[in-house]
Amino acid sequence: MKALIIDDEDLARAIVREHLAAHPDVEVAAECANGFEAIKAAAQHQPDLIFLDIQMPKLDGFEVLELLEAEGKRPAVVFVTAYDQHALRAFEAHAVDYLLKPFSKERFDAALAKARALQSAQPLAPPSTAAAELASFARLGKPLERIVVKDGPKVTVVHLDRLDWVQAQDDYVLLRTEGKNLLKQQTLASLETQLDANRFIRIHRSYILNLDRLVRVEQDSKEHRDAILRDGTRLPVSRAGYQRLRELWEGA
Repeated sequence: MKALIIDDEDLARAIVREHLAAHPDVEVAAECANGFEAIKAAAQHQPDLIFLDIQMPKLDGFEVLELLEAEGKRPAVVFVTAYDQHALRAFEAHAVDYLLKPFSKERFDAALAKARALQSAQPLAPPSTAAAELASFARLGKPLERIVVKDGPKVTVVHLDRLDWVQAQDDYVLLRTEGKNLLKQQTLASLETQLDANRFIRIHRSYILNLDRLVRVEQDSKEHRDAILRDGTRLPVSRAGYQRLRELWEGA
């Protein structure tokens, strides 16, 4: 079994490495101190198992998992973290186990045994299923603060205060940010559940708008309205979308 250790703390990686030393059938292919290193190492080594911290700089553990799934390279995952509030989301993402720091050698060995049993039995849930569950369970916690987009070897992190609007394009969404268009493989409906409903409004079946960018709504016919943005962009507003905007304005 080939494994990666992903944690921004040197001591935490050392502890996992020390526990793995007692298991000669497990090869530590690489150690990574952040999410970007993890994505590169996973592409290079194709691990069977990753020990993954959640709160890390640059990319957190769930964002790392999302990018691996987008590549169709889903290894078994044991989350290793000091925070227990992510446990539900981790298990719904089909994590093998959730180790809460500090943990004993016995507890670590039990997690590794689960990973071995899983490897010898049936494969994990398909990437598309796991990715959908990550999206649906994000609503149980706080809204997204950033969106991670992978385009070949390039990874872009979009902070939501820089996101202007989102457009549905079949099974993708087009993200408009800082004058650029980025494509992400995700449906508009699933992304909508992850966004702060007080900041991002579904104004049309194909568009979600950052309210900070809205200047006014113009009506040029009985049935047609446009949202006018700060940069002059015009986006269509459906009847249902206009009703959502009115409800928000009236409740403000």
